[in-house]
Amino acid sequence: MGNRRRSRELAMQVLFQMEINDDDSSEAVELFCRNFRMPKRAKPFFLRLVGGVKESQDEIDRLIEGFSNNWKVSRMCGVDRNVMRVAVYEILYCDDIPPKVSINEAIDIGKKFGTEDSGAFINGILDSIRISLEGEKSSPTR
Repeated sequence: MGNRRRSRELAMQVLFQMEINDDDSSEAVELFCRNFRMPKRAKPFFLRLVGGVKESQDEIDRLIEGFSNNWKVSRMCGVDRNVMRVAVYEILYCDDIPPKVSINEAIDIGKKFGTEDSGAFINGILDSIRISLEGEKSSPTR
């Protein structure tokens, strides 16, 4: 498994844990890092993802909710919600990663850790977000 995949999986897991424990402190991230094996090369991207999602979570959640039909973010499966948060952060802020790569990674992680329906659910929302954002970038400004 590649370092970025491992970073994404661990980011989803720590975000899930922080949500369950209602603790989004840096100490929670440090405790997670001490207790779960992480390759040294995966840690910088992991920290970027976790910090970025936490910093932009309101914006990310509004975007996810805006593209999910009749689903509030709070009612989504915790795995799906946090997998999508990581992917949306990448789509918005990681210009070095093609959005389709972020989406494919999210689908795979959702299938691995989520429910039978996670892959399709994640794909539907993230691809809608990607299409909308690409449309915004290509439309001429007035």
